[in-house]
Amino acid sequence: MNATINFNTVKPSKFTLSQRRASYYDVSDIIMASRFKVEDAEVKALEDIDLIYRALCAVLYNFAPLSGHPGGSVSSGRIAQALLFSTMDYDFSDPQRKEADIISYAAGHKALGLYALWALRNELLRSAGADLPEEKYQLRLEDLLGFRHNAVTGTPLFRKFGSKALDGHPTPFTPFLKLATGASGVGVGATAGLALAAADVYGANCPRVHMIEGEGGLTPGRVSEALAAAATAQLSNLVMHVDWNQSSIDSNNVCSEKSRPGDYVQWNPGELAYLNDWNVIHVANGHDFFQILSAQQFARGINSQPTAIIYRTVKGWKYGIEGSPSHGAGHAFASDGYYATLNDFEARFGVKVPRYCAAKPSPEAVEACFYETLLAVRKAVENAPSTAAFALQKINEAASRLSAAGRNPLEKAPSPEKAYELDPAEVPAALILEPGKQATLRETLAEVLNHAGRVTGGAVMAASADLYGSTSVRLAGRGFGEGFFNAVTNPGARLVSAGGICEDGMGALMSGLSSFGSHIGVTSSYAAFIAPLEHISARMHAIGQQGRRDLDGKPFDTFIMINAHSGLKTGEDGPTHADPQALQLLEGNFPRGSMITLTPWEPQEIWPLMAAALNARPAVIAPFVTRPAEKILDREAAGLPPAAKAVKGLYPLLKAGRGQRHGTIVLQGNGVTTIFVNEVLPELKKLALNLNIFYVASRELFDLLGDAEKEKIYPARLAGEAMGITDFTAPTMHYWVSSAEGRARTLHPFRNGRYPGSGRSADVMKEAGLDGPAQLEAVKKYAEFTALQK
Repeated sequence: MNATINFNTVKPSKFTLSQRRASYYDVSDIIMASRFKVEDAEVKALEDIDLIYRALCAVLYNFAPLSGHPGGSVSSGRIAQALLFSTMDYDFSDPQRKEADIISYAAGHKALGLYALWALRNELLRSAGADLPEEKYQLRLEDLLGFRHNAVTGTPLFRKFGSKALDGHPTPFTPFLKLATGASGVGVGATAGLALAAADVYGANCPRVHMIEGEGGLTPGRVSEALAAAATAQLSNLVMHVDWNQSSIDSNNVCSEKSRPGDYVQWNPGELAYLNDWNVIHVANGHDFFQILSAQQFARGINSQPTAIIYRTVKGWKYGIEGSPSHGAGHAFASDGYYATLNDFEARFGVKVPRYCAAKPSPEAVEACFYETLLAVRKAVENAPSTAAFALQKINEAASRLSAAGRNPLEKAPSPEKAYELDPAEVPAALILEPGKQATLRETLAEVLNHAGRVTGGAVMAASADLYGSTSVRLAGRGFGEGFFNAVTNPGARLVSAGGICEDGMGALMSGLSSFGSHIGVTSSYAAFIAPLEHISARMHAIGQQGRRDLDGKPFDTFIMINAHSGLKTGEDGPTHADPQALQLLEGNFPRGSMITLTPWEPQEIWPLMAAALNARPAVIAPFVTRPAEKILDREAAGLPPAAKAVKGLYPLLKAGRGQRHGTIVLQGNGVTTIFVNEVLPELKKLALNLNIFYVASRELFDLLGDAEKEKIYPARLAGEAMGITDFTAPTMHYWVSSAEGRARTLHPFRNGRYPGSGRSADVMKEAGLDGPAQLEAVKKYAEFTALQK
C-alpha cells in the first residue's frame, strides 16, 4: 500500500523552554551601566600585555619545535589576561592559599597560551620589583625553554637555568592549577568538582572557580553531563569562559550560528549553557577588553546558578593564520610568516628578535636562539615600566580583595585526613560482621565509607549513575542531609546528583572534588560501565596528582571508583552487564602507587582492605564488589586466616604441608572463591591433596611491599607451577601464574570462547566452567599433572 502523508497544512507548534532559574544577558546592555565602566588606562595597559603575550605565543610555537596550539591560545588570551589582572581574587605570592579564586584550563590544548601568560605575569612582576614566591612556585621566562620538552632534556640552557619540563597539556606541576586537563571534556566536569568542593568547604562566601574552554570542548557528551550536574547543585561560584571561535581541527563551523547549521552540533554555546540552567552573558567581540572586562565584572555579582560567558572570537586572531589551520599548527620554523607576527611587538617596544635561527639548526643553536628571543621579550618588558607597574598594582589589588573577602572554612568543614589514618586491624564495633548472618560486599563497602565520612566531618561525598540504592552507595551519606547536595537548599547532603546515568561526567566531577584537597570523591556503577567510562577521569586524576606532588611534595588526594555488580554473579542482567573484563582495564595499568584495585571475596575483608588502601593514599582506589548477599563466614572455625591478612594483597588460604606437594592454586574474585571455599576445598581435603591455595585481594597492595617480603609470601617458584581460578579475564592471572602450562590450565569466564549468558549466578558460573564440580575436576587434573612432574 502506497500512501503519502502531507504535513504542509499542519502548522508547527511554538516551542519555548520551561522557566529557568538562570538568566540570559548581553554585554551590550551591561556596558551601559555606569557601575561596570572600564577605565581607558586599564584597557591600554592590557593591550600592551596582550601584544607581548601574542608574541610569546608565536615564539613558543616556533621553538617547541612547531608544536602546540597557537590559534586557540591567541583567541582566548584576552579572556585569561582579564581574569588574572582584573577579575580574580588571589595571592600571587602564595599559590597554595585554598580560599583564593581558581583558574582551570579545561581547554588543555591552550597550554601554550597558559605558559606564555604565566611567564609574562612573572616577568612583569619581576621587572616591577615585586616580592616573588619561591622559585618552584614561579613560571619564569627561562622555564619556557622546557615547553613540550622532557625532564631528561640535555640541552645546555635547559640545564643551566633548571627550566621546568612543561607538558603539552597542563598539570598541577604548574602553580595555581589543580587539575590535569586536555582529554576531551574531562576538564569541564573536573572543574565543576573543584567548585563543588569550594562551595562545600566555604559555604556562600566561597572561592570562585573560573574555567576556560572552547566550543569544541563542549561537544563531548560528558560535558553536557557535567553542565547538568553543576546547575542542579546550584554551583553559583562556577564561571565558564567560552572562547567561541567556531574552529576546531577539521571544521570552521563547529556550531550552528545565525541560521547556518553547524558541522558538528546544532546549538551554540549560549544555547547549550542556558538549556542546562546556566546564566549566560553573550560577548559579541571577545577581543574587545571593554566588553570582556564588563562581562567579567558583571558575573562577579551573580549569586545564583553557574554562569557561562560566551566570547565570540577568531581563532588565530592577528597571528597571520586564522581558523582551523591555526588549531594545532602555525608558521614554519623561523619563516617570514613567523617574523611577521612579531613586527608590531618589535615596533611598540623597541626591540629586535634574532633572525639567525634557521641558519644553525642544531638543538643547542636553536635553544640559544630561543633564549635570545626570550631576552628580547624581557627587554620589551623593561622598556614598558608603566605596564609592569600596572601589573603589580593589579596583582596587589587581587591579594587585597582576597584578604578583605574574609573567606574562612565553615565551622563544620570536612577534612579527609582521618580517613587516611584508619587502622586496618581495628574494625569499628558497628562494622563487625556476625558469622552466620548475611551481608553484601557492596553494602559493607558503603558502611565503611559512611564511617570514613563521619570521622572526617563529611569529607566523603558519593555519586552514582542512578544506582544509589542498587549499588548501596546511598548508605555512604546516611546521617548527613537527606537527598542530593545543593549549595543553596541542601548543603549538608553527601550524595551528589551527577546528571543521571552519567558515568563519564560523574567520574570527572568527583575526581575534581578530590583534587581540591578537602574531600574523597566516590563514584559507583556497574563495573562493566564504570571501569571503561571513568578510565580517562581516573588517569587524568592520577596524572594531576603526580604533577601536584612533584610541585609541593604532598601525598595524593584520593578518588574512589566503586566497580559494583562485578562479574558473573550479576548473572540475571546477562553479558552486557556481567562483564569480567573490567579489572583488566585498571589492574597493573597505572604507575605504581597511583591506582589500587581491591578484589575482596567476602565482606569481612572490606574494612582491612579499604583502610590499607587509604593508608597507602593512591590517586585512585577501585574496589570490585558483587551484588548478591553472602553468608558471613566464621573464618577461624573454617580454618581460614583472619580477614586482616588480605592487607598484604595476596595471602594463603591454605599452605601445603610437608611431604609430596600437588601444586599451587591462585584464586581471585568473590564468585569463584566462595564456591571454592564452600564446595571444592572440603573435597580436596578428603582427597588429601597437599596444595598451596592463595587469594589475590589486591595486586597493587602486594606490589607496594618490598621485594624480600613479596618473595617470602609468594616465591617465584610457586608462580612457576601455579594455576589460577578467577572471576576476571585470563591476563589478570598472568602476574601470579607464569608458566605456559599453568596459564593453559587457568579457569576464567572466557575459557569456553564466549560471553556467558543470563540466568541465576549459579547457572552462569556453571556455563563458564567455574562451578564447584568444574573447579574440582580441573584442580584434580592439575594436581595429578604436578605430582607426575615432581
